[in-house]
Amino acid sequence: MNRRNPQLNRHGELIHLLSTEGLPRDILLHILDTAQQFVSVNDREVKKVPLLRGKSVFNLFFENSTRTRTTFEIAATRLSADVFNLDIARSSTAKGETLLDTIANLSAMAADIFVVRHSESGAPYLIAQHVAPHVHVINAGDGRHAHPTQGLLDMYTIRHYKGDFRNLSVAIVGDVLHSRVARSDIHALTTLGCPDVRVVGPRTLVPSDLAHLGVRVCHSLQEGIRDCDVVIALRLQNERMSGALLPSSQEFHQSFGLTPQRLRWAKPDAIVMHPGPVNRGVEVDSSVVDGAQSVVLPQVTFGIAVRMAVMGIIAGNEA
Repeated sequence: MNRRNPQLNRHGELIHLLSTEGLPRDILLHILDTAQQFVSVNDREVKKVPLLRGKSVFNLFFENSTRTRTTFEIAATRLSADVFNLDIARSSTAKGETLLDTIANLSAMAADIFVVRHSESGAPYLIAQHVAPHVHVINAGDGRHAHPTQGLLDMYTIRHYKGDFRNLSVAIVGDVLHSRVARSDIHALTTLGCPDVRVVGPRTLVPSDLAHLGVRVCHSLQEGIRDCDVVIALRLQNERMSGALLPSSQEFHQSFGLTPQRLRWAKPDAIVMHPGPVNRGVEVDSSVVDGAQSVVLPQVTFGIAVRMAVMGIIAGNEA
């Protein structure tokens, strides 16, 4: 592995996807360009290509998931891989087996790709350090750290609707403190050359260490989304909050909830994104989620193509 970036081999090729942080711009663009080729697969009568025929993909989701787990399963199936979903609640992990022992046993079953979601930040990195050279790891979300494929599908969606990142203003609104999606989006946006990235939310839900990332912090929704091209709303992650960081979700909505009236502060053709699940009436009004400027459902569709691209790329590279 490359000591400076465990995601890359000695040739600078992607062998694991653990984070958007530290990935070169050309690799991010290669993933987006490859995903664009896979989008048309959704429109075919037979929605399969043979790229991963004979490969085994193991989905290890130690946290609940609907969109991410399902789209990874669809993506792997459309690449003709054999897909195995581990039932964590009924696995030996529930009996006390360590994470690395679980990985070792599944590797002995000829696993080629592990897709891992875990509550502990760094778990996919740990796995990547211990798998055989021909085995690849994809981070499907680890703690509060990273969610790289969500970040990449967000980039694909933005590029699809808005084009060149170097001309855009993007606002990320809500519970940034607990959001692994926000971190992945920020790293990808800045690497792709977006000149105006704004983080918007109450002081208790915005990290204090964002200045070095080149983003602008706003504690007013009007200031934060004014004349923006893209507004990414984030879910309030109550399950990750310790202590009273917010008076109530209703009060959050009163100050930072995205309504049709407030959306007018952004550009008239601004798009509204959300990684899901959406708390309607909290971070976003239903009329916005279902409105003409929302691209929430296309994000999900594009996510299949992006995850196909990631698996196809890493499977073709050796450590």
